[in-house]
Amino acid sequence: MLIHSAAQLLTLTGGPQRGRSLGQLGLIEDGAVLIRDEKIMLVGKTADLRAAYPQEPTLDAFGCVVMPGFVDPHTHVIWGGDRAKEFERRLEGARYLDILAAGEGINATVRATRAAGMEALIAQTRSRLFRMFSHGTTTVEAKTGYGLQTATELRLFKALLALEEESRLDLAFTFLGAHAIPPEFQENPQGYVDLVCDTMLPILRQWWEVHAPGRLLPFVDVFCENSAFDLARSRQVLTRAQELGFPLKIHADEFENLGGASLAVELGAVSADHLVKTSAADIAALGASETVAVSLPCTPFGLAEHDYTPAHQFLDAGCILALATDCNPGTAWNESMQFVIALACRAMQLTPAQAIAASTINAAQAIRMADKVGSIEPGKQADLLVLSVPDYRHLGYRFGTNLVRQVIKKGRVYSVDVGYYRTA
Repeated sequence: MLIHSAAQLLTLTGGPQRGRSLGQLGLIEDGAVLIRDEKIMLVGKTADLRAAYPQEPTLDAFGCVVMPGFVDPHTHVIWGGDRAKEFERRLEGARYLDILAAGEGINATVRATRAAGMEALIAQTRSRLFRMFSHGTTTVEAKTGYGLQTATELRLFKALLALEEESRLDLAFTFLGAHAIPPEFQENPQGYVDLVCDTMLPILRQWWEVHAPGRLLPFVDVFCENSAFDLARSRQVLTRAQELGFPLKIHADEFENLGGASLAVELGAVSADHLVKTSAADIAALGASETVAVSLPCTPFGLAEHDYTPAHQFLDAGCILALATDCNPGTAWNESMQFVIALACRAMQLTPAQAIAASTINAAQAIRMADKVGSIEPGKQADLLVLSVPDYRHLGYRFGTNLVRQVIKKGRVYSVDVGYYRTA
């Protein structure tokens, strides 16, 4: 297939973008893309490619932006139930950490998730993945973390593997057993940390080899906050995961600066995520490393907080900055990377070009997939979007609507108004 006549083709070539280089879109006016066997073969001007391939089946993108599919590198997309009541309590003045300390918050979702059957978990998560896809996300990181017991965490992985088989999305998997201290360990938090390290992680390693043979091991993540896992316990979890061969991630500096970002750098973690209260020293450490700084602006928005990731401090330090939804039931039930871009432009003062790069090639780097997705260049997977607008700046400028006309996943075209189980 030859996609042609794009008003603007955003290629995002050249790999992950550091610091002030963020926002290089590789824009081609009147651009075209040749796709063969699920891969991108050629990129260039419409006149050149149409002349070279006159018999190729075509998709006319006249008046539209064509760009890479969004990559969402931080989600908690699988869970049971909802926390609408908690949202109302926060509006009445309750603080998120106080709710968590009282045994609610994440623990309320843990109870609902433990009680949910496999079919219910798959059905609820399927609808969220569908909305992600229809809004242009073609690759999603998906964390466990609402089981907080070995059997339920493995059940979440089993559901996610089944969902990837049936859907059009590519999933990157993350184990977040260290998401919170479960109710049964409230009086013995170290006991739970030891359980994660000595039981959950070794069992997961064996389970993965049986149930996901040939696949890369999932990431292991930890929520590094005083209300969850302090720095020492976070180090214990990540060090044990590293010993078992798992790649690492960390939740850091959402509410307090404990040094989690520097720990991520020290251990060679793929990413450090949230990064609202990050110190200058930690920002400098990230800037001198390959660890991706993932900002989740929907989370402070969802909590009605005033502080967001200080993006320009990260850019000045030379960091690889990415964006993600943090889709979760407590603070950020949002499935649209388009809204993330609009929010990042306003709350973090990113330009649309910077936010787009942070949501594509840099986001792919945050899940070790930048060699496969996140840009439009020969040899990469043909994951593209056709937007119903003539200028990329409409992303960021507009919000609360869906600008995606068509999603192209592995070279197949899906119309948003039809859904992703049928081709256009």
